[in-house]
Amino acid sequence: MQVSRHLAVLLALAFALPLGAQSKDLRKNDPSLCPWCKGDKALMEQAGIASHGEFAFGKEESTRKIDSVLPTCEIKWIETAHFEIGIALGPHKVKQEEKEKLRKELARLQQVLPDVDPKSKILDPWLRAHLYAQRCEEIYARMLEILGAKDLKFPPKGTLYDGTGPYLGTGPYLGQAGKYEVLIVPAEANLTGFLQNQFGLLTKKTQRWNAMALETLSVTIHCSEEGLREDEGLHGHLGFNLAINLFDGFKHYSYDTPIWLREGLAHMVEREIGPRFNSFDSAEGGIAQTTRKEKWEPEVRKLVVGEKAPRMAELMSMKEYSDLTLDRHYATWSMVQYLVKHKPAEFAKFCGALKGRLNAQRIPDGSNMPEVHRELFKEHLGLSYAEFDRAWAEWVLATYGAQ
Repeated sequence: MQVSRHLAVLLALAFALPLGAQSKDLRKNDPSLCPWCKGDKALMEQAGIASHGEFAFGKEESTRKIDSVLPTCEIKWIETAHFEIGIALGPHKVKQEEKEKLRKELARLQQVLPDVDPKSKILDPWLRAHLYAQRCEEIYARMLEILGAKDLKFPPKGTLYDGTGPYLGTGPYLGQAGKYEVLIVPAEANLTGFLQNQFGLLTKKTQRWNAMALETLSVTIHCSEEGLREDEGLHGHLGFNLAINLFDGFKHYSYDTPIWLREGLAHMVEREIGPRFNSFDSAEGGIAQTTRKEKWEPEVRKLVVGEKAPRMAELMSMKEYSDLTLDRHYATWSMVQYLVKHKPAEFAKFCGALKGRLNAQRIPDGSNMPEVHRELFKEHLGLSYAEFDRAWAEWVLATYGAQ
């Protein structure tokens, strides 16, 4: 009897909702309502869009379940070749200082979605979803370039390594079996609600997460963090976190690689997007050393001139993100920039060798990382740590002009 009364109450509440509200909830993310692709399969295919929702996300079988987890967020779902993305952003009024950057991006988007106007003064939520889908794929392409992975043939999903040829992971997404996931929500409460519901996490800041069972690497961001209400700041922050996730996923995320390399790559990708906003990793529960300075070159030069620049051996001693001082943030960015610009092919081989290690049983092996890193550094970059320190310092003095 208690069960039937409870059921009756639930039914009464359900039918008490106005029909208009019910239908609005069902229709708000209908792909056919997107004014840019209109849910048209041919147009979506042309734009590299696999779907506008109804794909698995987090631990859920469908994006509809995530919608119910975050009922106050109107999430625009969008799936590309390598990403599954949820964007819960409102309209964005284009500011004068970001006009040139956005016009270039929208012009690229117009090539595949003809109705897009590069001179749009307001970006509606659907357009922002398409813009962020494009941005994710452009960051993916940049990482392919940095890692020298454009021509690598990653295995189909579910492939078991047979021990022949180089090890490239377990799936087609840079070596991961699952697509990379991105969720951008407006407020801290949305982020904490999602992360606690899906992964049992209590963090209040941007979170990267490895869903091992699904072989999916995700990043969840809320826009109330400092600088992330600015479009360029959010774009750069996304680039920072995707750079780490994509590097981790390269040839499968089987073990961790040195902090200096991951953080340096992240800083470089973010600062290529724009130098006005910067992201910084810290240990869980810790506070990162940060700066609002836009120009990092003078800071690096000061460190080199004053003989206070971190050495590679020192950077390799870091075990936690809490070991990252501001000087080390500057140095990791500059060192990766130097290697990508001055030794691109060598750096790509070094990264590939660091990520594709197997033990005698042909199982991915991240053991003895400090020793292996030193050996591969010498083998592929042709430099000992001391030789690298000198070569990098000379490059800094020649490249970062005195201010």
